[in-house]
Amino acid sequence: MIDGDPNGQPILAVADLHAYYGKSHILQGVSFHIGEGEIVSLIGRNGVGRSTICKAIIGEVPPLGSVRFRGQEITGLKAHQIARLGIGLVPEQREIFPTLTVRQNLVLGQKRGTSEGRWRIDDLFRIFPQLGARADVLGGALSGGEQQMLTMGRTLMGDPELIMVDEPTEGLAPQLVARVADLLSEITKQGVAILLVEQKLRIALSIADRVYVMGRGKMVFEGTPEALNKRPDIREGWLEI
Repeated sequence: MIDGDPNGQPILAVADLHAYYGKSHILQGVSFHIGEGEIVSLIGRNGVGRSTICKAIIGEVPPLGSVRFRGQEITGLKAHQIARLGIGLVPEQREIFPTLTVRQNLVLGQKRGTSEGRWRIDDLFRIFPQLGARADVLGGALSGGEQQMLTMGRTLMGDPELIMVDEPTEGLAPQLVARVADLLSEITKQGVAILLVEQKLRIALSIADRVYVMGRGKMVFEGTPEALNKRPDIREGWLEI
């Protein structure tokens, strides 16, 4: 992990990132980094720009500033080029193919030009046994929790080294929220780094190595979950409603 190694290099380094929707200045000079195999939680109130960070990194929103992945500047690249470099996005809207089966959805996520990455369909069915049991069921017939698992699995089939997971527990029952936390921890055991955008503080703090708090388009805190728990001013000023 980069924090434990002063000579280590982050897998992702974002510096002075700005992004706009029309004339609205959403990201206002955001800087942060993610280390190898690290889970970093990005938290804050709704509307502060957390999802926009993911979209700017993956190229869905034009970014101004610097985004470096494994030392390579990726600003200006198209989304499919960034994905091929090893960055995956699990979007909040899930965006599965409802008329295709679970298995077909997973096959579509496979990285082009590779016969086999670190993730095979059998591996995903081991991690997501509910998907294995419903491998031939259409995506549109899955529950919300199963669709979230399918979206995560499809992203992993692209063999990413870093995945950005946007609000994975939105709309899920409490027991499934705990299951998502376990799945994210399982994914990092395979060497995949995670940027977790999450509204629920319990899951965001329970699995994160480090935490960033956003407010009004900027980072207002960076540190460990333990350090955040010792900062009631940050929680009251930027997180609690």
